[in-house]
Amino acid sequence: MKYYGLLVFTTVLLTTGCADLFSVKEPSSASCNVEFVILGIGQDGGAPQIGNPDDPAWANPSLKLWAASGALVDHRYSNRYLFEATPDLREQMNLLDSMSEGGNAPLGLSAVFLTHAHIGHYTGLMFAGHESIGTKGLKVFPLPRMQNFLENNGPWDQLVNYKNIELISIIPKKPVVFNDDLSVTAHLVPHRDEYSETAGYVIKGPSKSVLFLPDIDDWDRWETEFNTRIEDIISQVDVAYLDATFFDNNELQGRDMSKIPHPRVVASMDRFENLPQTEQNKVRFFHINHSNKIRYSSSKQYDLVQQKGFKVAKRGERVCLD
Repeated sequence: MKYYGLLVFTTVLLTTGCADLFSVKEPSSASCNVEFVILGIGQDGGAPQIGNPDDPAWANPSLKLWAASGALVDHRYSNRYLFEATPDLREQMNLLDSMSEGGNAPLGLSAVFLTHAHIGHYTGLMFAGHESIGTKGLKVFPLPRMQNFLENNGPWDQLVNYKNIELISIIPKKPVVFNDDLSVTAHLVPHRDEYSETAGYVIKGPSKSVLFLPDIDDWDRWETEFNTRIEDIISQVDVAYLDATFFDNNELQGRDMSKIPHPRVVASMDRFENLPQTEQNKVRFFHINHSNKIRYSSSKQYDLVQQKGFKVAKRGERVCLD
């Protein structure tokens, strides 16, 4: 989401238990050839949020939230595939570089996959431009409407015209295959689609897979409008990163949150309550709004997620896909 929460003022007591949620950088297993790494877990605006001077992340940088992002890393061939070009791209690329080596492709990225045209998901492409690093032929994989948006609106069309980026359109539910044993499949989801469609991605490695789904309006609408059940997708993957923008309907003072879609974390946990524990353990919540208390590992909301068998994603966490 992009249009709410800017004026939420909250004061949170800092404890030593807060910082570990955001700066974890797990060591890679020496035997892991292909992995998925998380580079950000925040909602588009991140944290601290503009217009919210009371956010503790202003004073404690370890509490910052970078916009939701991840990368598929193939250590065998030094290939890296980025998911989302966020406004925090500089910091996220620095983190990715500290965790892996890239090949000769621009920025060491073999591809960039975009979910949709909202500010936290594609505007990092600006750093590929003439005013910044000026990449040459960075491969960007958008869906058709997203491609049309980039080609026909400035300043993004300049990236295309200057050949900073090369757009390669993808088709929903048709896997994009790399190195025979890696694939990325887009699944359309219901969301606020003013300028582009919206997708989540199933990312498959040699043996395991993850779901990357930062934005969706409603689980039921996904089933009725796109004939896709979230439970079915969870059953097909090993880890599911799911939209956790809001914890409940009590976060944004003065706003009717019933008019702001996104599955609430409490509603998602209720929906998944009867799933086997092995399925619940796959769920990792991310794309967290600055107002959502699960961003603090010392909060009761964070504890509740853990108690119910789910997890909150952490920046720097790694999932081996061998």
